Amino acid sequence: MENNKTAFERLQLIRHKYRPTIRDYIPLIFTDFYEMHGDRLCGDDGAIIGGIARLDGRPVTIIAEVKGRDINENKKCNFAMPHPEGYRKALRLARQAEKFHRPVICFIDTPGAFCGVAAEERGQGEAIARNLAEFMTLRTPVVSIVLGEGGSGGALALGVCDELAMLENAVYSVISPRGFASILWKDASREQEACDIMKITAEDLVKLGVAEAIIEEPLGGAHNDLDKISENIKEYLSHKIPEKCQKDIDVLLKERYTKFRKIGQFSE
Repeated sequence: MENNKTAFERLQLIRHKYRPTIRDYIPLIFTDFYEMHGDRLCGDDGAIIGGIARLDGRPVTIIAEVKGRDINENKKCNFAMPHPEGYRKALRLARQAEKFHRPVICFIDTPGAFCGVAAEERGQGEAIARNLAEFMTLRTPVVSIVLGEGGSGGALALGVCDELAMLENAVYSVISPRGFASILWKDASREQEACDIMKITAEDLVKLGVAEAIIEEPLGGAHNDLDKISENIKEYLSHKIPEKCQKDIDVLLKERYTKFRKIGQFSE
């Protein structure tokens, strides 16, 4: 079904107070989820949840950015803005998945990485860059899904994958529309105008070759039917994970490299 909503209208939908978060999806899509904590260097980060679960009986590793619904939940997950230890936890779990030949499933839902002084002091940029580099050569299948907001490097740190899917109303961008307007026009109030020219919708990203699949949402948004959207996500993963696991790992790595090399236009 064609989605006629504008980018700004979709942005309002994904910021809806009752839009499902990863904590809603996990028990409906997976079984036997066991959460794992800490990066073994600094501490744990509530903005990224990770662990082991089963998808149709197959062991998988889940790495996901966490959003909250109220002020208390958002304080615990730092408003879905990960610190460096969150990305290092994600990488630790990805390496563990590689060791035990488990596919990795990443769920992206963040306005961006936390940009506070403490995060910068602990190496925020290095942590994101290391994830980009190491996920590119991770010798196990990686599938990522944008649940809502996919903002900047904070999202891309979990977006280096063999296939990227987006929920129908999700957005994925190099910077938030408000940040775009603030930098380009020095006027954050032009957020809606920025949305309409940034090409951030699921259809835009598939057309540009950044994403490969769109997962249909219930009419009016994911918050209107949690069971249905969970079923759609599971159906996609149940098809895609076995498909990727059947491929020779060297072929998979070559395709992953090619996927990112072909994005964008350039001339020599």
